[in-house]
Amino acid sequence: MSRLGDTVARWLAGEIELAPITKLLGVRPVAIGDGRAEVELAADERLHNAMGTLHGGVLLDLADVAMGVAMATALDDGETFSTLSSSIAYLRPVRRDRLTAAARVVHRGKTTGHLECDVRDGEGRLVARVGSVCAIRAPG
Repeated sequence: MSRLGDTVARWLAGEIELAPITKLLGVRPVAIGDGRAEVELAADERLHNAMGTLHGGVLLDLADVAMGVAMATALDDGETFSTLSSSIAYLRPVRRDRLTAAARVVHRGKTTGHLECDVRDGEGRLVARVGSVCAIRAPG
């Protein structure tokens, strides 16, 4: 497992906070490993936009964390990655709910990774679907 993979495993174990953004938003790990990750977030008024619903950027942040963690579990030792592009389809508004983002690495090549993530509400309804492409950087 890569150093990044070790870091996300420690986050799942509750030993560390993954990143300042995960602490700020209250993103918590549920399951991590083998090119997959599931994270959750309690959505409430503190994360609303001016229309009284969850800000779309928060949904993208939640999915981005899940996809980043999934990608980290698919890296070889010494490899790192960065997001090249993301796209999101917003399917349902959210006000107060527990959201779960389930991400998976669809394809892991030598230099890129392609990921998908579904964000669901507490009733299992699809709230958003996200896709991402990452650049994989070799050690050194």
